[in-house]
Amino acid sequence: MNFEAIFHFFGNSSMITYIVLVWLSLYFILSFAIFFAKMTYLATWKSKEKESLETLLLGEKDLSRTDSILRKCTDTTLAHLEIYKNLANRRASGGLTWLSIVASTSPFIGLFGTVISILETFGGLGSQNSLSIIAPKISEALVATGCGILVAIPAYTFHLIIKAKAFELLSIIDSEIKVLSSNNN
Repeated sequence: MNFEAIFHFFGNSSMITYIVLVWLSLYFILSFAIFFAKMTYLATWKSKEKESLETLLLGEKDLSRTDSILRKCTDTTLAHLEIYKNLANRRASGGLTWLSIVASTSPFIGLFGTVISILETFGGLGSQNSLSIIAPKISEALVATGCGILVAIPAYTFHLIIKAKAFELLSIIDSEIKVLSSNNN
């Protein structure tokens, strides 16, 4: 890795470039924090719901001794169980909005940094306008766009993974609701 080039880049960067890179760094950290926290939470919750479903399938009709989200539902009519399912959906999909925001806005933030850097490059050229002067500065300006895309890709990937895991969890809860509803008939 060429540390001299990195120091040169940061030494010649404007305040806007610093702001853009800090903003994208915070987005990057936020994406990973949401992902790891949510994956841990969903994995634990999913295992509890699986155990509860197995208990129901073995003939138990009372979930109050399990860790299921449905255990608090004293009235096991379908309408009440659906309310708990909706609550589970909100809890399971929490954080997806932030990942979506990060995934959709980080390329634009990076592009903004690039545009500002290019404007500064052209504004500072004066009579020196050869390609050997412009090309390195444009190359440095594109770093912000690259960083924006680098942040967007994991955020979007994490969004899809969490969405799939939440769907798996809700499928288990839906199965529990079907078993409970069939026991009421």
